[in-house]
Amino acid sequence: EMISYYDISGCYILRPWSYKIWELIQEWFNVQIRKLDVENAYFPLFVSQDRLEKEKDHVEGFAPEVAWVTKSGEDDLAAPIAIRPTSETIMYPAFSDWIRSHRDLPLKLNQWSNVVRWEFKDPTPFLRTREFLWQEGHTAHASFDDANVMVRKALDLYRRVYEELLAIPVVPGYKTEKEKFAGGHSTTTVEAYIPVSGRAIQGATSHHLGQNFGKMFDINYQDEKGETQTAWQTSWGLTTRTIGVMIMVHGDDTGLVLPPRVAPLQCVIVPITSKSCPIEKLAPYCGSILESLQEKDIRVKLDDRLIYNPGWKYAHWEQKGVPIRIEVGPRDLEKRGARLVVRFGGEKVDVGVDGLADAVAAKLDEVQKGMFENAVKFRNDHLVKVTEWKDFVPNLELHNLVLTPWCGGEHQDWEEWVKDKSREESLANAGLEGEADTTATSVAAKTLCIPFDQPDLPEGTKCIASGMPATCWVMWGRSY
Repeated sequence: EMISYYDISGCYILRPWSYKIWELIQEWFNVQIRKLDVENAYFPLFVSQDRLEKEKDHVEGFAPEVAWVTKSGEDDLAAPIAIRPTSETIMYPAFSDWIRSHRDLPLKLNQWSNVVRWEFKDPTPFLRTREFLWQEGHTAHASFDDANVMVRKALDLYRRVYEELLAIPVVPGYKTEKEKFAGGHSTTTVEAYIPVSGRAIQGATSHHLGQNFGKMFDINYQDEKGETQTAWQTSWGLTTRTIGVMIMVHGDDTGLVLPPRVAPLQCVIVPITSKSCPIEKLAPYCGSILESLQEKDIRVKLDDRLIYNPGWKYAHWEQKGVPIRIEVGPRDLEKRGARLVVRFGGEKVDVGVDGLADAVAAKLDEVQKGMFENAVKFRNDHLVKVTEWKDFVPNLELHNLVLTPWCGGEHQDWEEWVKDKSREESLANAGLEGEADTTATSVAAKTLCIPFDQPDLPEGTKCIASGMPATCWVMWGRSY
């Protein structure tokens, strides 16, 4: 009950269970960005062709994915109007109007919206969709360094969304020149690992746009000396892809396994009735447990539906990933207790009613911590260093992320060489001749990031591809 399919390929209905997860992320994120003096706003969905095409590199990066409105009723529009693939070219003309003086800086805005990117690759719910929800932050600053601080603060919020809310470890780092945001100065990213497939996935990105967009859209201001300067800008975004990543990292054969901090329901109370103990007898006791949990701000539901038996309810809520099930039967009523059944790991604990709310709160924290530690261990077990090409593809085949010495993020030609060579060797190993252009899960490796946290690089180490002196470690993987 996370999504329903729609009659337009690549578009999906987010049902309440998944949308609540997005709302919980929104609520947390709004609190955090307000601490950074970022304000929420909303800009139009449409952008004119002239504006969209004003920044050459930017539009070339998005051109294949732009959806256009060309008709109104039966009549052709005088000029086609694009549906936003991102909002730089929508927001920055307004920035130009609003920013006149150094006193107007920094300007920090965020919007929660939908965007449309008409992907031609095979769509995948949550991961690769033609319409998705996101937040996009856009800021303007008086200096490169101030903008850079904003970039890193935004990226750290994304790290915290994944690690503190979703219980998913990520690797923060820089994108290479080949993979950076079109038209930007540099891109930072958090990269996650999906155990079941051995693939990486980009979690969220934060871009330093430099002054490129400022020059294109005349975002100029008078500094303290009365001289005209161009603003330095950032943009950063997080999407509903987060939900898909969470599902794949933590889910099992039974269904969802939800981290407590983003679970729409953190626990569900299931009465177990009998002829001698009907629901009328259990209801007041279950109601008191419900109230005690609500007083602790625990998201809880009493499932007292009579049309389903307890076994059906157990399976239903396990499939939906509710972290804790509270079973209450005749013996529990007699002993003034209840049984806690934990979705992650299957632990069962009998608890007295007087300390039940505190026990549930503590168990939720324990589950959140355990899920993160479990994901960290699995990711670390599949993160390896490779210094010779002969070991590169075999490690991809083992579902590993691969750290290699690299000659620098600017060497796009060698990056393309690795992508092509790894695809060629992987297909040969599998006895295949090629793969479809529309595949969203290529066997080729791509650079994920140049991690901020760099291992030691001994002097004289060579790049795994070019043989030139290595200047950094770069992380590779097969990616979604």
